[in-house]
Amino acid sequence: MAKVPSSVVAAGGLVGGYGVARWTRKRQLGGVVLAAAGAAAAQQWRERAGGGAAGALSVAYVAAFAGSHPLAKKVGAWPAVFGVAGAVALASWAVADRRG
Repeated sequence: MAKVPSSVVAAGGLVGGYGVARWTRKRQLGGVVLAAAGAAAAQQWRERAGGGAAGALSVAYVAAFAGSHPLAKKVGAWPAVFGVAGAVALASWAVADRRG
């Protein structure tokens, strides 16, 4: 069975986490989605590209989440989330998925 690319898992975690938080009005549920997808992506990053790359991509994932908040004040919530999700997906693909 083919694995879902880590770039899709990471981007899905950012978009899905925000969507769940917004639609349920429970930020904690969104956080669970964000954390679960981040952990799954980090495991794939470690397997595919090693610990150093996994650490760097994990930092990028958390920074994207944090950075989406001030960005949302300038461009809106959904555009900010999609923008940072795209950036994380691109980094993940370049570092880990492209090789496999």
